[in-house]
Amino acid sequence: MLLLSAVLSAPWHGIGSAAVVWGLVGFGGVVYTVIVVRRLRVQTAYKPEFEDWLFHSLLPFTAYTMLAASAFAARSHVRGALYGVGAAALLLLFIGIHNAWDAVTYHVFVKKTDNTEAQRRR
Repeated sequence: MLLLSAVLSAPWHGIGSAAVVWGLVGFGGVVYTVIVVRRLRVQTAYKPEFEDWLFHSLLPFTAYTMLAASAFAARSHVRGALYGVGAAALLLLFIGIHNAWDAVTYHVFVKKTDNTEAQRRR
């Protein structure tokens, strides 16, 4: 998100260079999302629920695909491409907030309970 904001805030001579950079970010995000999906499928410690698939694979894949697609559309439809970048960035921000909140609540409620039970056994 911060990199994307910096790229779009830089004083480029035209939209083409910025579109290449945000297109690479989008493509890299798609590749990373595919890696995350593969890792979710092979791990055996936890069976992912629908919410996990949604916020760790489907929504990020959608956001990064929108980012990459908007890079291709930038030359012919600059305004629409920039709206696409904004929508992708906003979606990634919401995903990040959700996942951070999810991690914190897991550690507070699940790990705290596990630690409390382990201390009682001692």
